[in-house]
Amino acid sequence: MGLTKQYLRYAATAVFGVIGSQKANITYVTLRGGERGRYVAAAACEHVFIWDVRKGEKVLILQGQKHEVSFLCPSPDGVHIAVGYEDGAVRIFNLLNGESSVSFNGHKSAVTAITYDALGARLVTGSKDTDVIVWDIINECGLYRLKGHKDLITQALFLKDKNLLITSSKDTFVKWWDLDTQHCFKTMVGHRSEVWGMVLLNQENRLLTGSADSELRAWDISYLEEEKAAGEPKVKKGKTLLDDDDDGDSVEAEDESLEERILSCKKAGSILREARDRVVSLSTDTKARVIACHGSESVLELFTVLSEGDVQRKMTKKLKKAKKKAAKAQEEDAGEQKAEPVVERMLKDEIIRLTSIKASAKIRWVDCLSCAGGELKVALLLQNNTIETYSLKTLDKTPAANKTARLTLGGHRTDVRTLAFSSDNLAVLSASGDTVKVWNRSTLQVIRTMACDYALCSLFVPGDRQIILGTKSGKLQIFELASGSLLETVDAHDGAVWSLCLAPDQRGIITGSADKTVKFWEFELIKDQSTGLKRLTVKHTRTLQLEEDVLCVKFSPDHRLLAVSLLDCTVKIFYTDTLKFFLSLYGHKLPVLCLDISHDNTLIATGSADRNVKIWGLDFGDCHRSLFAHDDSVMFLQFVPKTHLFFTAGKDRKIKQWDADKFEHIQTLEGHHREVWCLAISPNGDHLVSSSHDKSLRLWERTREPIILEEEREMEREAEFEESMAKGDAPVVPGETEGEAAPAGKKTIETVKAAERIMEALEIYKEDLRKLEEHKYACERAGKELPPPKPNPILVAFGNVSSSRYVLDVIKKVRSSELEVSLLVLPFPYVPELLKLFNSYIQQGLEVELVCRCLFFLLKIHFGQITSNQMLLSVIDELRSNTFSKVSEIRDVMGFNSAALQFLQREIESKEEVTFFAEATGRLEEKKKKRRKRERAVLTIA
Repeated sequence: MGLTKQYLRYAATAVFGVIGSQKANITYVTLRGGERGRYVAAAACEHVFIWDVRKGEKVLILQGQKHEVSFLCPSPDGVHIAVGYEDGAVRIFNLLNGESSVSFNGHKSAVTAITYDALGARLVTGSKDTDVIVWDIINECGLYRLKGHKDLITQALFLKDKNLLITSSKDTFVKWWDLDTQHCFKTMVGHRSEVWGMVLLNQENRLLTGSADSELRAWDISYLEEEKAAGEPKVKKGKTLLDDDDDGDSVEAEDESLEERILSCKKAGSILREARDRVVSLSTDTKARVIACHGSESVLELFTVLSEGDVQRKMTKKLKKAKKKAAKAQEEDAGEQKAEPVVERMLKDEIIRLTSIKASAKIRWVDCLSCAGGELKVALLLQNNTIETYSLKTLDKTPAANKTARLTLGGHRTDVRTLAFSSDNLAVLSASGDTVKVWNRSTLQVIRTMACDYALCSLFVPGDRQIILGTKSGKLQIFELASGSLLETVDAHDGAVWSLCLAPDQRGIITGSADKTVKFWEFELIKDQSTGLKRLTVKHTRTLQLEEDVLCVKFSPDHRLLAVSLLDCTVKIFYTDTLKFFLSLYGHKLPVLCLDISHDNTLIATGSADRNVKIWGLDFGDCHRSLFAHDDSVMFLQFVPKTHLFFTAGKDRKIKQWDADKFEHIQTLEGHHREVWCLAISPNGDHLVSSSHDKSLRLWERTREPIILEEEREMEREAEFEESMAKGDAPVVPGETEGEAAPAGKKTIETVKAAERIMEALEIYKEDLRKLEEHKYACERAGKELPPPKPNPILVAFGNVSSSRYVLDVIKKVRSSELEVSLLVLPFPYVPELLKLFNSYIQQGLEVELVCRCLFFLLKIHFGQITSNQMLLSVIDELRSNTFSKVSEIRDVMGFNSAALQFLQREIESKEEVTFFAEATGRLEEKKKKRRKRERAVLTIA
């Protein structure tokens, strides 16, 4: 069947205009062993941008897939970064090459907290689904899921020396987990509202929590096993004036006997913040010496944790002062004997306020980094799409923060409400509430940035040397691109200028405003009085008065008609020359927000807040078709030049392409994570730029790939099926009870596909066995050797491998993090055959570690059925003996190799020491020679 009409696919090529998304945090990273504190990682919708704050440049992009980034956490060695996404996935990227090496799927909703352990071998993640999952990074698999919280997880922290985990949540609880037994042994209930953040201080002997009030609560942690071993009595800490014994800030334990064996946690006091709102983020530097805390305002508060020596010196001074005061009081009281003064140690003696940093806008996230010489670097992600970095000396008596960098050039502070393409397709104009920027389309670099009023509409003046903006205050602003200066501000309307349209003869423009008028303007050149040179201006020629606010205006390409959409949900068509009324297009239930006329003047398409797009004929005003276009208001509509295809943008975050002749939906461009405000199509139709409430601008390019509509609909149905598969119920593990610990994996379309591939490989193996048996029987009947049966084409494609080896290859190709869930989905009838294959693999020494992992998991989940099956007893017995012998053999080999490598390491180190000293002597001689040459040169000049 031939294609009657060919459509070409538009594909996403770039995301720009966003510096840091508000959903995720900001963090310092180290790139290729570079200077500490020079690079920061910030989320940019579904990607992660690595910024060089010194140069203000983007140096690396960690490519995402579809869902928005929700959390970032760099590894302790600085080589990797863990990225959490809105769909609950976690991917670990290598910062050296920007590639994703490990991927985990376990959460059902957005990841809200990620933390590495001290060695970087384990990762803990918390999510909106209230679960906490611990992952093994080396083995690339989930260890266990911890359940117990009732709301979003806000923070999760490993304790370095103990195998313990602390988690906080919006359910007001802080829970302590014993990872050896995977259960919660302690719940702190001393918070009246959500716990938004927490940090560990004083070598993990103190916990500081931030809640919805102005207090930072401190808790002293006593590891009771250590205290009993040392034989030290417990020291009661003093309370601050902010403490109240009857305020409900108490700690209750779920299991007193277990608590007594591990640790106790008592409230030590509170620190009062200046801000009165909730804690948005709470963080420390790597040494936990400086605490950074902020609310939803623009002030960052910094506190410093004094060392034990500093605290002792401070207490000695206070004691001296108290003694002096007591001595003076004794003299005044005629030598009455009084008790020795006692100075109580309080929390304010250990944690003192360092300084406050006032940012240029409201703060969203903060990260701190301690550098050499007591320097502290602070990175702030602001709510207006800006990153600021500050530096201060913590050792100074009154440390002052100096702003070291501000990343603003690569994006707008507020949402972009209007876009326009230049006539040569090379420049893109974007305007927001305070600035207008002109971008190079090919490099995506900013060419010009100019301050403006709140822009609602824009266009390039013919010649592309000037731009005109229509503003919310009713003014027209004319800018010159060469100098980046504002040429003129024209008071055009009394209300907001909602729409601008260039006349087809390119001699003027029309403007539509909320003051119920459409005004016609002509371009003219006047002599500038200040410079004496001619400059562009606009001259008002005619006015069309209407009865309702004007929302959109558009000329027909032949300059014959003028279409005006009004607030009364109608579109009025007028003759351009006489301004006489021609047609009224009515049918929309809500106002028409956008419209466009096709290049041949035959069709007009209107998009409305009622979510519909209507296609009308311009001859008689008849409605050809009404299309349900979006799930929310249609914000923008534009025809592709010289075609009857048009694009619509909606508040449902989607951009859709339609055929106005066949009334068919061609394709959907998905990528934006918030409402799409506007779009612009290049004059040649090859490029499309869109802007959204997520602060991003996206560039889409027309490819040479044709679209078959039936295939497109089939792909959409498949995507819906995959989403419903991921949202389905988790597979039940036999024998598993509903408790605090559960398997970490999650059923996804990938795990289902992996299980299907294993089942397919086992079917091929069974078929191969059947053919061999039939061939053997045929040879016996014939009494001679017959030609062997033809192998399966799949086995031939894989290099004539045996069917048993093919099964192992399929299992090897399953991602390590998805292996358990894939085996869990596998039906039991396939398990006996798989166990027999595992026995043969272990005997041959093939992938023993992988086979043992699969074997133990299958035995765990199908224990009842396997043990009750008499046919499998001999197989299990063989597996037991073979597994023990082969694993012991491999362990011996590894031990021997490890000892040999350690011996070689010692040999190399002893040789390197000699070489090192020999090199040092040679370098010293070279330095002496250079110094002598310099001295001779100085003497010669003198």
